[in-house]
Order: sequence, then structure tokens, then C-alpha cells
Amino acid sequence: MGQFPKSPNKVDPVIPSAVSSRTSLVWEGRDKIAESKKIIDDTASRVQHFVQTKLPPEVLKDVDIMASIEDKIYNYVNQSYVNMFNRYTVTVEDEMVKKVREFIDKEEMRTLQRYTPREIVEILDKVGGADKFNTGELEKSVVNMYGHLQGHIQRGMNDLENETNSILRQKTDVGAFVRGENAYSIVKCSFKDSQFKPKTVTDIKLSINILDSELISPIFHYQTTVEHLLKDSISKHITELIDREIDKLKEEMVDTGRAELTDGEVMFEKVKLVDKYTDDNVSDPNSRRYTILGKKFLDKIEGLRAEIDQDDYDPMNMREQIKKIIDSENIRNRGFNTAVNTLTSILDTSKLGYQVCDNKKNARECWVREYEDQDDSRLPDERYSIRLVYYDQNQIRDLKRGYDARMSAYLREIEAVWDVVHEVYARSKKKFFGLSKIIKDFEDLAQSIMPKTWVKERNTINKDPDETHWDQLRFRDPPTTFVEKNNRTYSMEIKNTGEKLKYMRDRLQTMFGYQNPVERVVMDERINLLETTFNKFIYEINPHHLQPGLLLDVDITTTKRKMYMMKSMANVLNEFLSGVSQGFADAAFASFKRRRSTVRADIEQKFGDEEHKESNSSLAYKGQEAPSNPYAAPTAPAEPQRAAPAGGESGVRGSSDVTPKSYEDKLKEMGLKEL
Repeated sequence: MGQFPKSPNKVDPVIPSAVSSRTSLVWEGRDKIAESKKIIDDTASRVQHFVQTKLPPEVLKDVDIMASIEDKIYNYVNQSYVNMFNRYTVTVEDEMVKKVREFIDKEEMRTLQRYTPREIVEILDKVGGADKFNTGELEKSVVNMYGHLQGHIQRGMNDLENETNSILRQKTDVGAFVRGENAYSIVKCSFKDSQFKPKTVTDIKLSINILDSELISPIFHYQTTVEHLLKDSISKHITELIDREIDKLKEEMVDTGRAELTDGEVMFEKVKLVDKYTDDNVSDPNSRRYTILGKKFLDKIEGLRAEIDQDDYDPMNMREQIKKIIDSENIRNRGFNTAVNTLTSILDTSKLGYQVCDNKKNARECWVREYEDQDDSRLPDERYSIRLVYYDQNQIRDLKRGYDARMSAYLREIEAVWDVVHEVYARSKKKFFGLSKIIKDFEDLAQSIMPKTWVKERNTINKDPDETHWDQLRFRDPPTTFVEKNNRTYSMEIKNTGEKLKYMRDRLQTMFGYQNPVERVVMDERINLLETTFNKFIYEINPHHLQPGLLLDVDITTTKRKMYMMKSMANVLNEFLSGVSQGFADAAFASFKRRRSTVRADIEQKFGDEEHKESNSSLAYKGQEAPSNPYAAPTAPAEPQRAAPAGGESGVRGSSDVTPKSYEDKLKEMGLKEL
């Protein structure tokens, strides 16, 4: 007939009924005791029938002693049912009491937060008024205490994490120093065997470049003018104002239901707002660029640097007063001093002492070395040296010119030795073998068998600077591109130079064997000098790879077996980067405020007509494809809709499947499988 019996109040242990809960508060005349007794009687009779059927008669006879088996089973089932029901009742009561207590506590706290006793207000008035009663210093002290405590805990956790990672991975490469989120800041990192103990000691070179945009505290040179400091502060203030305008625009678009701005649109909106706060009219005092700070103030401090001549110093002048205000803010010194303090404090707490700290404050450079002596042959196997320096664009440009000049001079010297070795080789052939009578190499063979015109043409081409030449090792590099000319890597030159040094050593060994005439001794000494200088030169940082910002240059020497200094320095570098650098941040994620998916009208639920209409409209989309616009009515319903009743309210449309799903269907819906 149907899924359920006719009566919704029918309770049967086997037949399913429409009664949702036997502990419901709405009983409608039902007898709870009778229903429970019926369940217990039915369960006991079924267990008794099962036992009497399975047990042999002789065993069943022995069981039925002192009381009938029917009474035993009935009492057992009854007791189990009572215990189960009591446990359920107690659990429900405990959970309900807990929920009520939590709700009462929340309401009491909310009420207490809103209520200010009259006695406290009177105390504040007696102390000095509510506007003068300040607990800022006490709050700062508490914040500092918690900050130091958190710092010590974080330092210990970082040490533990790095030590655990090094033990698990046995890291002895670049990845042992800097974590993944700061790996992009590494400019150069190289491991090489020590010159004095190549089997047991490793020399490590690590250079980290922290850009200006990533520094938590901006760094300025000592010679920076006061005008530049003020303009930089005004520029940051204008950027903050533009960001606020963009945030307001985003909020308005979300609230009005319009599409959100893309990352490109946000950038263009910011560019358009620049004209609202500044312009390029320098001469007009009423220009928008002088809205925050007047033109007369900027004219007074034009060209004013960190030092004023004592003869021109007048404390009553405007420029001296402005300079005093700027100096009191420590804008000029704050960034570099913070970096130096961070580095030295981390070294102290990391048990890495240092005997030399040469802080060239005006040059924005600081040297920290573990030992005073700089002779590598006299220093221990575990040591470090740190150079912290700040470079701006002009300094990097000068460093590039110097590096290019040194590289050109070095390549010129290599070419000179190359030519000398080949000339000695050519003369040695004539001395020992006569005038091309004996074939020694390819050149001898070509001159002996090929026509003179062919040999002459080949020599002419090899001397032409516009032709691609062959130097017995590789073809010379093709013309560099614009990017390579402005950012010289010298990768091919360095590789070619190393191959040339090796080739010249082999050529000397081929020419002289185990003989050591004066010519060979001189050329060997020159090649050894060039090779030593070459290794030191390529070990340095190429300034073409640097960008304006803070440079941390670390030289580490550690034993290969323990790597104590490397592991300790890894902790120092990670903590230093987290304290000085804010890291790379994507503007698209940094400007995230809220999405349309998080803005819902049903967050604050109320009982009213609007919510009822919204629920009805949501039911109408079941069984059909939802429209692209959630606020538009469906155009193609799956089933004929009923006419709306009088009064303008829409009825329930469509159909809904409320058939209870089986256990297997629920598992499939959740993407699970039964084990």
C-alpha cells in the first residue's frame, strides 16, 4: 500500500513507522510505557525463540533452573534497554546544560563589555579626567614582554626545525641556508674545497640581496638630502591615500552587486587617482603637489644634507628647524641601524661570538668577523665573516663599471699568455724539427700539402675581426643582446678562461715534458698567478646581478664532517631575514578584501516575507539549470509552474525528492567507500 502504516502513531519493533522520535515532547495521547513494554516483550520473545531453537534439549533442560529461561531473557533485555535509555538521557541532559551555560556566559560577557560602572568613571575624573588617564606605557611594557617571550620561543622553534630538517635531509647544499619563501633573495652561493685543507674543510660563499621594496624599515644614505626624505614620506602618504580610495571603490562595487575589479583594472584606477593628489607643475605654489607640504618649505631645504656648515648654522632659520624635526624622527638612520642591531643581537643569542665589528655608519657598511686575523692560513677551520652593506642605484652603476674594467684587463692578460705560449710552441718546432720538415700538428700538415693561396686566404680570414674565429677550444661568443650588454653575466668568458688555462698547461707539458727551462718556469708562474687570481675573482659577486637594497655577504669555513658553522649560520640568516625583510608579496593577494561569495543576505537570518520569497525562489531552481544571474527569474522551467496565488506571493514551484537515501547512496554522495 505504501511505505508507512496507516496510523502515524503506530509503534512496532519491526514495522517502520512515521514516528520521528520516541522521546519527542509531542506525544498526542501516546502511552510511552506501553510502547516500551511492547518493544521489550518482542525482543525477549525473539531471543528466547532463537535460543530454544539452537540449543539441544538436554542443554536447554539444564539452563531452565531456578527460573524459566523466558524470565532470564526478559530481565536481561529489560535491564539492557533501561541502561541504554538512561545513558542516552544523561548524555542529552549534559550536552543541553553545557550549551545553556555557554550561551549564558557569552551573554553575560557581552553585557559586561557594554556596561561601564559609574565608580570607574568617577575614579578617572578624580585622577585627571578620562581624556588624561593614559595606560599607554603600561600597555607598551606588556606588549614588549610578550614580544620578547614570543621571540625566544620562536628562536628555539626555528633552531629545532632547522636541526630536525638537517638531520632528516642531511642537507649540505644551498637549501640548508635559506628557507623556501626567501630562496629568491640568494644572489650567489657556492661550495668549494679549502685551498689549504681540500679534503676536510669547505669554503662557502653566500650573498643575499634584500631589495628596497622588501625592507621593513627603509634605508637611506647618510648624504641623502632632507628634501628627498620629505618627498619620500609624502609619496608614501599619497600612495596610502590612493589605496584607501581603491578600497572604498571595491566596497561600493560589491555592495551594489557589480562585478569586482580585476588586478589590471585596480592598477589603472590607481594610476588615474594620481592626478587627484599631485601633478608636474613645479613652479606654481598652488599646484596639487604642494597640498600636503607648501612650496616655500621645500624651497628652503633644497640641497640641504645631513651636515650644515657651522658658519651658516642658525637655529632660528626655517631650514634648521625642518632638519631638526626630520632628524628627531631618525628617518635617515633608522633602517640601517635596525639591520645592524638585528644581526648582532641574533649572533649573540645564537652563540656565535665575534671579535671584530667595523660599523662604517656613514658609508652604510658593517663588517662582522669572528676573528681579527685575516690570513686564511692561520685561522681555524670553523669561522665566518659577514659584510652588511647598502647599495643604491648610483653605487651599483659604479661597481658595474669597475667590474667590467677588471674583467677586460683579466681577459687581456689571458690572451697575452695565450699568444706567448703559442709563439714558444711555434719556435720550438723550428728549433727541434727544422723548417716544417717534420709534421707535428694540423697547421704543419695544412702548410705542407695545401696550396699557398689556400693557406694565405685562411690566415687572412683568421685575422679579420669581423669573422667568427676559432681558438682551438670553442667558437667565440656571438654578439650580445641589449639585455646582456646592460646586465653582463660573463658566464661564457669565465668558462672559456678556465678551459684556456687548462689547455695552456697541457701544451706546456707537451712541449717540455719533464724539462724545466727558464721559459717554462716563467710561463708556469704566470699561469699559476692568473689561475689564483681567477678563482678569487669569480668567487666575488657580480654587481650586474645586484639591485638597489641591502646586501648580506657571508664567507663561511666549516669542516665537512660536522658542518657546525653552516648549521648555526642557517639559523642566523633565517631569523635575520624574517626580522629585516617583509618578503616578496603579490599585489593581487595583498589587496584581497572580500569576495562576492562571502557576501550573503542570509547571514543575519530573520523571519519575514523577503526571506520566505528568497527560499521559494531557491526551490524553483531545483531540477533545472540555475540562471547565470542569481537575481533573474528562470526562463525555462523543467515543469509547468502553478499560478501564483492572489496577493502577489509566489507559491512553491518545481519538485523536490525527499525519499530517504540508502547507506550506500550516502557514501557515494560523500565520495567515500565502505571498508
